[in-house]
Amino acid sequence: MERRPFGAVGELVSAIGFGAAPLGGEYGNLDDGAAVRAVRRALDLGITVFDTSPYYGRTVSEARLGQALDRRRREAFLITKCGRYDKALFDFSAARVATSVTESLARLRTDHLDLLLAHDVEFGDLRRIQAETLPALVKERDAGRTRYIGISGYPIPVLMELIKAFPVDAVLTYCHYNLLTTDAAPLIELAGARGIAVINASTLHMGVLTKVGAPDWHPAPQEVKEAGRRVAELCRAHHRDVVEVALRYALDLPGVACTLVGMKSEDEVLPNVRVLEQASHPGLLAEIAALVAPVKDRVWPSGNWKPGLAQ
Repeated sequence: MERRPFGAVGELVSAIGFGAAPLGGEYGNLDDGAAVRAVRRALDLGITVFDTSPYYGRTVSEARLGQALDRRRREAFLITKCGRYDKALFDFSAARVATSVTESLARLRTDHLDLLLAHDVEFGDLRRIQAETLPALVKERDAGRTRYIGISGYPIPVLMELIKAFPVDAVLTYCHYNLLTTDAAPLIELAGARGIAVINASTLHMGVLTKVGAPDWHPAPQEVKEAGRRVAELCRAHHRDVVEVALRYALDLPGVACTLVGMKSEDEVLPNVRVLEQASHPGLLAEIAALVAPVKDRVWPSGNWKPGLAQ
């Protein structure tokens, strides 16, 4: 397993991380046993980064991950989040940060996290997040209940504003650094200059870059979903799996400490790890770039942020 530096903290983490949202049933049902087997297979293959949240499956993902990591906690770089608890339930108060961490530690069967992230920060008041939420995360770090702190969210301008205003260890961006969009580049550059680790998630654009295509709930414009379908067809014509092509492309992008991949079965783990052994195909990537050019870097509103809205 390839290891990469986690920002400026002097630690190496696996290039591929285990995105545990699927363990909460966010992308189809599964049982506890399947979840445990997937996580332990990932550990066996050298994956160290595991990312979850109380929001995923409404605590189910954390509980299953805690069960799977039991007795193997030292092998994992464990990430969870606070601030988002349901589709429309957010609480970024300092008091809720503290109780959220206590609850997560119990579900995850551990006495500390490796990284605690404020989850989907664009749904909160950015001034309050800067003045109250992030200082509360610092208290958790000072208390030893997490080793590092950071933020996660969708809009690049929001993430950039916060890391300019407050010192964090890591930032998680999703759906902004893949075959359909690379508009996270300014964030990556800023984070690199400040020694902040970047975690890149949703390299499949939350299901757009798959054989089955985007789920019905996906917020992307229809033309983006259609572009994803055509990318999958193009890859199939080249006898390539669109998931593997998209993941290899993301792994080659500069400035990223860890690329998260959602997994829910042990059968999914080995193919993802094997992508590290594959080479990218410049000719195919050039064809994909031409195909997606009309919708490249197309984004959608999220939380209190809309494209073009000044922060």
